[in-house]
Amino acid sequence: MSSLLRLSYVPPFVDHTEWTRWRSLISLCFDPKLSGRASAMQLGVAAADETWSGVLTLSPDAEDADTAGMRAQFICRGQFVEFVQPSKISSNLEPWRPAIDDFEMFVAGCNPGISEGTQQADEGPR
Repeated sequence: MSSLLRLSYVPPFVDHTEWTRWRSLISLCFDPKLSGRASAMQLGVAAADETWSGVLTLSPDAEDADTAGMRAQFICRGQFVEFVQPSKISSNLEPWRPAIDDFEMFVAGCNPGISEGTQQADEGPR
């Protein structure tokens, strides 16, 4: 394993977070550091849990962010976005999205629960 890969998996994993509005709905934007991107690609939940803790630590009103649905979106992004869209700078997590199983989350592009009748359909992970 290269020394770069070993060095890149060191906390802190998250640069910053910010609550925003997306299509008039609340959303938590987070920007991972290079170390967070590296940890997201590690198999298993220990690295993901540590990175998720970093998101919650930096989030104003963290109690609003600490939901099963937001954690599921976060895990999906680590397993999906870092491989499919590795140059993506930030991602958004929404508390109004449902908590669903991993397969359904992946099929939904990490963005489950939008009704096309109410909002435009999502186009993959944000």
